[in-house]
Amino acid sequence: MFEVRLVQGSLLKKVVEAIRELVTDANIDCSSTGLSLQAMDSSHVALIALLLRSDGFEHFRCDRNVSIGMNLANVSKILRTAGNDDIITLKADDDGDLLTFMFESPNQDRISDIEMKLMDIKSEHLGIPDAEYEAVIKMPSQEFLRICKDLSNIGDTVVISVTKEGVKFSTRGDIGNANIVCRQNTTLDKPDDSTIIQMKEPVSLTFALRYMNSFTKATSLSSSVTISMSSDLPIVVEYKIADMGYLRFYLAPKIEDDEDQS
Repeated sequence: MFEVRLVQGSLLKKVVEAIRELVTDANIDCSSTGLSLQAMDSSHVALIALLLRSDGFEHFRCDRNVSIGMNLANVSKILRTAGNDDIITLKADDDGDLLTFMFESPNQDRISDIEMKLMDIKSEHLGIPDAEYEAVIKMPSQEFLRICKDLSNIGDTVVISVTKEGVKFSTRGDIGNANIVCRQNTTLDKPDDSTIIQMKEPVSLTFALRYMNSFTKATSLSSSVTISMSSDLPIVVEYKIADMGYLRFYLAPKIEDDEDQS
């Protein structure tokens, strides 16, 4: 038997909205420690990793490890029928092929349940090694969203460069060039508005803005975002989910175009 109850039902809605454009079908892996998801996007460029620890749920029961295969577009449609303040319960039998969503309004005057057919999805787990990163930037998630959106008006790629001066986001396009520099600043009364840069080595990498803009769909999950970079590793863009886990996006850097090398 699998049954979990989440008082902050809106968290689940935000998670699904954040990843549904990148991932069509995915397995949610359930164990006694929590729920996790790992999936590549359809073009196998970005990796998405989600963790929701069991102690963040009001009620969590998972009798044995189970993978629940689902279509995220369908999950999104179902979750849209829930109010933002609703308590959400998910239930599935061990060998069943249905997942039941139950939505309760805060004062219990409205309860709805929807059954969704589960899918059998073949997926492989990629071992994501723990790594030491050359540069780690923590900044307001709204600021990162705005930077990615603004630069998309100028070009298709973003160069993220970390030096002791700060972190620079640059792009080039047909209409010209754009640079946005964020310097370290810490505000004690509003720590979420701080930009904190930890750098062991300067690093500069190029990424597709299309993916960065997809990642920023997770902005509503957290007031800050952590960006980890090393010259020989995919970038990690991480949004913390309340006290219960995280949503991480991994994206390999683009190799400089031939025209840049000529």
